[in-house]
Amino acid sequence: MSKRTGQGAGLSMDKFREIMRLHELGHSQCSIAQSCAVARSTVQDYIRRATAKGLSYEQIQQLSDSEAKTQLGKGKRAVKEKLETIDFTTLEIELQRKGVTLALLWQEGIDKQQWDCSYGTFCRRYNKWKVRHQLTMRQVYKAGEKLFVDYCGPTVEVMHPETQTVTKAQIFVACFGASNYTYAEATPSQELPHWIGAHQRALQFFGGVPECIVPDNLKSGVTDPCRYEPGINRSYEEFARHFNVVILPARPNKPKDKAKVEKAVQEVERQILAPLRHERFTNFTDLNAAILVRLQHLNDRVMSGYGVSRQVLFEQVDKPALKALPSQTFTFARWKTAKVNLDYHLEVEKHYYSVPYWYVQREVQVKIAEHLIEVFHDHQRIAVHERSRVQYRHSTVAEHMPPEHWAYKRQSKERFLAWADQIGSHTRAQVEAIFNTKAHEEQAFRSIRGMQRLATTHGTERLEAACRRANAFGMVGLRRLRSILATRLDTASVESEPVVTPVIEHTNLRGSVLSLTST
Repeated sequence: MSKRTGQGAGLSMDKFREIMRLHELGHSQCSIAQSCAVARSTVQDYIRRATAKGLSYEQIQQLSDSEAKTQLGKGKRAVKEKLETIDFTTLEIELQRKGVTLALLWQEGIDKQQWDCSYGTFCRRYNKWKVRHQLTMRQVYKAGEKLFVDYCGPTVEVMHPETQTVTKAQIFVACFGASNYTYAEATPSQELPHWIGAHQRALQFFGGVPECIVPDNLKSGVTDPCRYEPGINRSYEEFARHFNVVILPARPNKPKDKAKVEKAVQEVERQILAPLRHERFTNFTDLNAAILVRLQHLNDRVMSGYGVSRQVLFEQVDKPALKALPSQTFTFARWKTAKVNLDYHLEVEKHYYSVPYWYVQREVQVKIAEHLIEVFHDHQRIAVHERSRVQYRHSTVAEHMPPEHWAYKRQSKERFLAWADQIGSHTRAQVEAIFNTKAHEEQAFRSIRGMQRLATTHGTERLEAACRRANAFGMVGLRRLRSILATRLDTASVESEPVVTPVIEHTNLRGSVLSLTST
């Protein structure tokens, strides 16, 4: 069996052409290596070179051996030691850009005649350089991919000048994985409104949106710190949807998942908080202004392992890869689960908001924004109200009420008089008389609803005739009208009836008294 030829043995161009012919016929690299009696790495190297140059088998057939070697970068090496001058620091920065690989950088160097070596040799020298410069990492961060967020351990005291109350400011830190570009600010607490507000201001500072945000398992962001399926706070999820970003919480008790921000927190504590330890602040505006000045110095400092500053690296790597900020401002809202009471209202901060009555005793999700209250059931919005700060009051939408409640709510003297006008003038006069006999308007509502029932039962024409008769004889009230209709006196002529003195209602009168005469 013939000995396979390695890359250093000087592969003949005839064999190279055979490699390309078999490759274009669809044969695997292993079968090509066996057929041509060369190493598989040699087949891989030559195919990669030809592909990078866009050379097909037909084109290679037209080239002379020397032209083919020149095209493939297999000519005589002019400077063997040129590899020692390769700027691997610049290449490391380029590798963090999306789509940039070692193979691409190697081919670009071949085209520019910056080096003359095989791809395998190039990779070996690059790996040796990484070991010497201690840049080998467990994770590789792509441009604009991950933004890590966390809080510092130390706090800064802010004393209110009038009340002398002291607030321990929490220091929020955000850091990009690829460039280490850092943002920091002080917030009154780590609670949800301040947590999400700090995120928004950080994205404004960066001028764009990354692919992912990696938080610690802070309760404001992560409701269930599970290693495999962590639960994300509902408000935090809405923030992520608004900015089109993915939330990837770090695993519990795994600081290496967010090593970048751990280092950034350390830098903030050493270069920002430590120098400010003797200063006194009376408001958060002054504190954040002082932090911003020192933050700029931190980002402008040259990093020893990279040879450039965070600012420069961010401008070159992360910033071009960021997504644009949304045009609309994100409105923060809290969420709570509530159960609808029997009066089809639910409570939010001691104010009561209505929902459609058929959701009584059901659990719903309430979105509490600064100016709006929204209620959801089964992921569908069922009610929306303007937020009220008045306690122990009700905000009720008429359409949410049951029909009988709505009918009762709509009761008013004006509505009853308008209804009477539609029946006729005699009905209007009877309704007005009923109102006049009552001390309070609502006392007349039940009698008039009874008249409406009579109109439904006997018809509006008979009710109008009954009212005409009752008015003629000075009779007022539902019982009089019901009696007239029951005895069909509404059909008798009023003129033919004897003039009878109206009955005087009195508690001392008993029996069927038709009239009273003076003695």
